[in-house]
Amino acid sequence: MSNMVRKASVFEILNHWSLAVSFFILTVSGFGFLYHIEGVGSIFGGFNQMKTIHNWAGVVFSVSLFFTLFSYIVEALSISGDDIAWIFKGGGYFSKKTVVPPQGKLNTGQKLYYLTVLIAGIAITATGLVIWLRPEMADIRKWILLSHLVHNISFVFMVIAIPLHIYLATLANPGTVRIMFYGTVPVEWARKRHPKWVQKIGA
Repeated sequence: MSNMVRKASVFEILNHWSLAVSFFILTVSGFGFLYHIEGVGSIFGGFNQMKTIHNWAGVVFSVSLFFTLFSYIVEALSISGDDIAWIFKGGGYFSKKTVVPPQGKLNTGQKLYYLTVLIAGIAITATGLVIWLRPEMADIRKWILLSHLVHNISFVFMVIAIPLHIYLATLANPGTVRIMFYGTVPVEWARKRHPKWVQKIGA
């Protein structure tokens, strides 16, 4: 297809899929643990096996999350007046007549989403390690209970944010999901949604 511009590298695509698949496994097994759902446990070969799979899926998720820092953190932390204006206009999602400020490679919503996932992901990783490894700490029981609390709260944030992300990348913004498969988007599509980025790369 002609007149395309690359928005994600092959590595970013593979890392995105790694993050998505590991999160799906963590979500299903996490619900199984939280509500002690026998049917979910049986899918994984029992609760003991599910615990092992959950732990190592967490390792994959954590590594993938770490690698996202090289792709998104600088852009996500680059907050400008256009981002503030985007927030006040609701990103244009509440009215087709709303004109939103020009956006960079990530729009404001994507920046906020990434930072939310990053913070929640770090909390899940840190608390998950405490629960799994039970390090030598004074009053370890207190830390385990606190870790379970933070782990579950962060999990709730994630299970709200991820489906919203999927919706926005598909039905709400047609054409966005192809980035996860091909890494490219039509130039005109990019000029409409990310004009500052297109101008920066000279496409």
